[in-house]
Amino acid sequence: MTVMAVIKRPGRSRAAWQLAARQHSVVARWQLHDLGFTDHAIAHRVKTGRLRRVHPGVYSIGSAELARGGRWRAALLWAGSDSVLSHSSSAALWKIDEEWAVTEVTVPRQRRISSDGIRVHRTTRPPPEDVVLHAGFHVTSVVRTLIDLAARHSTKRLEAAVNAAVRRRLIELDELRRAVAARPGLRGVPHLRKLLDDRTFRLTDSELERRFLPLAAAAGLPVPETRVVLNGFRVDFFWPRLGLVVETDGLRYHWTKDEQQRDRIRDHAHSEAGLYPLRFTHEQVAHEPDSVVRTLSRVAARLRGR
Repeated sequence: MTVMAVIKRPGRSRAAWQLAARQHSVVARWQLHDLGFTDHAIAHRVKTGRLRRVHPGVYSIGSAELARGGRWRAALLWAGSDSVLSHSSSAALWKIDEEWAVTEVTVPRQRRISSDGIRVHRTTRPPPEDVVLHAGFHVTSVVRTLIDLAARHSTKRLEAAVNAAVRRRLIELDELRRAVAARPGLRGVPHLRKLLDDRTFRLTDSELERRFLPLAAAAGLPVPETRVVLNGFRVDFFWPRLGLVVETDGLRYHWTKDEQQRDRIRDHAHSEAGLYPLRFTHEQVAHEPDSVVRTLSRVAARLRGR
């Protein structure tokens, strides 16, 4: 029978491990000092591999590679107590844009710092409402994150981020419009305000639906209502004056027998209510846009005449 020895760590070592466990496996030099570690003790642990340098004055505990949260925490510990996660890192934390490659933080303008693996942004002190505590991290608010993204992203990608923020109920669209209007001096504001123009912007649930909207405009149709419930079903697009309902069927849905049956029930319910249901597939929207525009134009003309 094998008896496993229980290794008791000294009090300060146990405290360091507990602290690191709360901080995604990272700890700062100043925190180790507060726990009673000397520079010599820290250097010894780095030499023996018990501490691994991540950034100047910041270490990870353990041999495993840091996960995303650990890299974010290490960056904030390195950048200082008044630093915040921002830009792509903030967007990834809020889950509104997942294309995250490098950790990004924002620090006060006067601070000049740099470290491998971190992109540093400098700004005047942001207003309190632009910095929040979310999932244990100090991070730019959803509004400020979208403004920062607007300064660098295409309209298509920015629209996807806005849709994600509203779909996740992080902010209401009218609230976002008001908040953006109250920050006229920030770089991304003009792009975001243009996108949020209530005469043209509508919420959609998927990339397929975002691709469809320009085709409807090309067919001469006005901006539709989206995400509305008709006859007990939520529809993708609705033109009330025409009585036209359009659904866009993605690749991941609408292909099994049961799903197709539900689609028929939806379409029949709209027809019985005097509406004209029209359905386009992913293939049509993505690869046959001229055909979609032509069909929409002809159907709209017939409905106007009706």
